[in-house]
Amino acid sequence: MRAPAGNSLRRQAISGLGLLLACVTALPAPAVAATADPSPAATEAGLDRRALRQSLDAIRDAGMYGVYSDVRDGPARWNGAAGVADVDTGRPVRPEMPHRIGSITKTFTAVAILQQVEKGRIELDAPIARYLPDLIPGERGRQVTVRMLLNHTSGIADYIAGAFPSLVVGSTQSVDDNRLRTAQPEELARIGLEFPPTNEPGRSWAYSNTNYVIAGLLLRKVTRTDPERYITDQVIRKAGLRGTYFPRTPFIHGPHSKAYDSFYGLIDPPRDYSVYNPSWFGMAGAMVSTMDDLNRFYRLLLDGKILRPAELAQMRTTVPVTDGLGNVVMNYGLGIYNENTPCGRVWGHSGGVFGMGTYALAREDGGRQLSIGINLMKYNEIDENNQIVPHPIDYAMGGHLLQALCGPATPSARGIGPWTPFQADQVRVKR
Repeated sequence: MRAPAGNSLRRQAISGLGLLLACVTALPAPAVAATADPSPAATEAGLDRRALRQSLDAIRDAGMYGVYSDVRDGPARWNGAAGVADVDTGRPVRPEMPHRIGSITKTFTAVAILQQVEKGRIELDAPIARYLPDLIPGERGRQVTVRMLLNHTSGIADYIAGAFPSLVVGSTQSVDDNRLRTAQPEELARIGLEFPPTNEPGRSWAYSNTNYVIAGLLLRKVTRTDPERYITDQVIRKAGLRGTYFPRTPFIHGPHSKAYDSFYGLIDPPRDYSVYNPSWFGMAGAMVSTMDDLNRFYRLLLDGKILRPAELAQMRTTVPVTDGLGNVVMNYGLGIYNENTPCGRVWGHSGGVFGMGTYALAREDGGRQLSIGINLMKYNEIDENNQIVPHPIDYAMGGHLLQALCGPATPSARGIGPWTPFQADQVRVKR
């Protein structure tokens, strides 16, 4: 099975878009042109199961290898899967499969930091040099605050281009050579810190995985515990999540999908990247979870069941994220973002790593939630202007996302413009 004539994420005019690799993706609302006419018999508590099934199948039919989705509307739940977990054997994907969630890890890391804010061990507006003076010494350490790390206004550059330098010259060699090597968080932080700053601290938003690697080092410093263990004990277990964990080996536990990546046509057919050392992403993107667990986590978080009201309010205090024309496309808080859809504002996060993409979103009114995972990444073509070309998968994804979040009254997939997820932390693959 070959990659569809395209790759996974649609054009977005944000600095550094186009990208290679992992972690943040957000979805500005697709353009809308038509309305659906759902069958009342297929609708339960706002969940049109027939339409959800059809829109999920449409993603597979458009060229996605495998996709799984979990949708909730109050007590009502629908989940489904379409496509294959292994293109060679035809083994099907299942809704409950564990999945690498990339930058959704950042929400968990931010929660852990805010728990320490609750305890008085960390101050959000304190300079990071107060806690990690040797890592970020001098004026920079005095200017960058903990809050700036969590909302990506620190100006510290992403380490991804330095960790996998071949990607910027049109090769995946550095990924293939190093994906089983253990990377230390101090190493990744220093790579990011050695790049020129993206902006003055606090001035503007610029997504950087380095921020959350440093947040992990901060968490280790104040808790005197490995951040993976702390988050496991104090966030994952307390939220009652059974399929969420930090992998300690390059492998995903239990039956799972393979993870295919085309790197925008550099690899054809796409290669399986389901096995790699998670230390390359750490507190920025190493976690594994299930779609059911993600919906439970964000429901508890946004309902105020994980953080106290004061800390949750800080988490939801956002800065604008703009495109190349100055348009606000989303608003980023502390490890969580919001954006508008035709049925109102949604909160959540998204992530992508080698071969796997994930989106976890919840409506602000508390009504509906969606978590969805895909197992083929960077499938779009890149045009002569080095822009990502929309693919039929993008339109199909837009249809399912709006059907899941907005319900039976949402426009049909046929009338929706291309899904426009926003990826800002990846290195553009040189073509």
